[in-house]
Amino acid sequence: MVAALCAIAAVLLLSACGTQLAGSAEGATPTESLPWTLASPSRVTGAQLADDQRTLTVSVRVPDGEQPCVRALKAALTASENNTVWVQITFSSPSGDRRSGCTGERTASTRLRLPEPLGNQRLVVDYDNQFTTDGAKLPALRLCGRLGCHPPPTGCTTASYEQAMIAADAPMHSYRDAEHCDGKWLVLDFTWRTGPVCGDTTASPSGCASRLGDRWFFRARPAGWAPITASAAGGCGAVQRAEPAFPTSLCAELAPLSASLHPSYPPPSASASPTGGQLP
Repeated sequence: MVAALCAIAAVLLLSACGTQLAGSAEGATPTESLPWTLASPSRVTGAQLADDQRTLTVSVRVPDGEQPCVRALKAALTASENNTVWVQITFSSPSGDRRSGCTGERTASTRLRLPEPLGNQRLVVDYDNQFTTDGAKLPALRLCGRLGCHPPPTGCTTASYEQAMIAADAPMHSYRDAEHCDGKWLVLDFTWRTGPVCGDTTASPSGCASRLGDRWFFRARPAGWAPITASAAGGCGAVQRAEPAFPTSLCAELAPLSASLHPSYPPPSASASPTGGQLP
């Protein structure tokens, strides 16, 4: 009898050991014991439309780990107006707690049936990812850029200058100060405000008027204005070193940017010491 009881105990012990997930990290916290919260994907990677023009499949990046990291991944129609269909992707995950081990990512897909064919409407997924059937290689939809699904043609226009500012990674709320453009080549001077926050009663009155600035040179490409180089110097030297074909007529009369707009901060001398004396 004693031998039989020992054998049963041994079987139960081995069975309990077998409940650990193969390949799981030593000491990992089971995700079941952590709070699962509502989340959105880190990135939308693509969208496809089936032959019926209504069944939509959206691919996204979601958390991943050795234990379950995603539940209830779904796409929901949130609005359909102004020739735009709005879709939101959500899921539940414990990835907010690093003990979950959900520190990696993987691609996952979810499907949604639209109430009517997408047609020529824009599809907006998670607020800032725009897709269209126009120019797309179906079933994949075309992912639009920051200027929308139909960006303005490259030229000497306000909309085209805005595209150039984005290409130059200009700070938000920058002001265009001057444009020199012939349709194929472009010079843009722009500035942005700096200093104390406007409206701050402790700041000096001139704080909001302080500005920094830059000058960029571009050439026209099929996708828009492409940056060549930036320089605070006057004339054509800097741009024609980078692109000899840049026309002199657009840069010869450029004055140097003010030092207040484009200050220089040379590195401190390597021989300087905090006390100004020699080291012992």
